[in-house]
Amino acid sequence: MMNELKNKVALVTGGARDIGRAVSMKLAQDGAAVALNYFDNPNDAQETVRMITEAAGKAIAVQGDMTKTEDVERFVSEARKVFGDTIHILVNVAGGLVGRKTMPEMDEGFWDFVIALNMKSVFLVTKAALPHFADGGAIVNFASQAARDGGGMGAIAYSSAKGGVLTMTRGLAKELGPRKIRVNCVSPGMINTTFHNTFTKPEVRQRVAAMTPLGREGDAQEVADLVHFLVSSRSSFINGESVEINGGTYFV
Repeated sequence: MMNELKNKVALVTGGARDIGRAVSMKLAQDGAAVALNYFDNPNDAQETVRMITEAAGKAIAVQGDMTKTEDVERFVSEARKVFGDTIHILVNVAGGLVGRKTMPEMDEGFWDFVIALNMKSVFLVTKAALPHFADGGAIVNFASQAARDGGGMGAIAYSSAKGGVLTMTRGLAKELGPRKIRVNCVSPGMINTTFHNTFTKPEVRQRVAAMTPLGREGDAQEVADLVHFLVSSRSSFINGESVEINGGTYFV
């Protein structure tokens, strides 16, 4: 059911590369005007915008740190300036592991940064977008399989933040229900992205893929397809849910 999202405006944080890029492109392909945020790689962001516009889609890229109120407000303001006052879709992709540190290795600054990047960012962007959000819209947050199983060694801060995103999603689903705004999240497992290229050893990836019932890692496009489903009318009675996408390595 393509072009269901025509005339709708979507915000995608962390929308320049990997899963964020795939999500931005998928929503644009279905007709949404996409404002994507990026932090420190304008080349990736402009490439994503180019790919969307060359396919006859609409997109802009806005630089900003989604842990900073002023940057978040500028992101929302730029989207409204270009695409109109009303926001229909928000996808909070921005986040990251930052580094693997065990409890003895962590200091307070590292903990605060990881929590802010992964959880505070969801709070700030959602809060800034909601005054302009259409009733009946949809929000998709990104948690992680780590929120369920604690993650790999050195991922305590990251998994704790993603667990917070799960809980925030459920609370928002109840709070925004009267406005018919659905709030869900996706919890990816091992997906072939820069994240695992950076933080997961090749032998660990191979072992996890081999242990997965489907025998492989996931792909960013598969996650984007799930996000698209969750913002579409096909998921109109799904609310406050976390959809696991891990090939069967973990069940809720």
